[in-house]
Amino acid sequence: MEKVIIAQKFSLFHEHWSPKIVGELNDSYVKLAKLKGEFIWHRHEMEDELFLVVKGELLIKLRDRDIQLREGELVIIPRGVEHLPTAGEETHVLLLEPKSTVNTGNVQDKRTVGDQWI
Repeated sequence: MEKVIIAQKFSLFHEHWSPKIVGELNDSYVKLAKLKGEFIWHRHEMEDELFLVVKGELLIKLRDRDIQLREGELVIIPRGVEHLPTAGEETHVLLLEPKSTVNTGNVQDKRTVGDQWI
């Protein structure tokens, strides 16, 4: 059992849209990610996904509306809901999601990454 210093973990990587695992909670991973620009439209058929903004701002586009998140705010995207995360400037987020979650959900492309611990 070790404490996680979030700012220190964020300093260990620079790539965007490549979540890093910093812990496990039951059957879920706690991940950190740096986001900048637009991701891809995708959905997770079997998993809910929690986004908590640590630094910056995150816009999550849904097909029927947009959700704007600022530092200290979070949203849970329910399974099956198509979404498009977008960050105008570099944004740091904490993600909580089941271990089975693939970052690009139902889409496989160059941004699809496997589990990466830091």
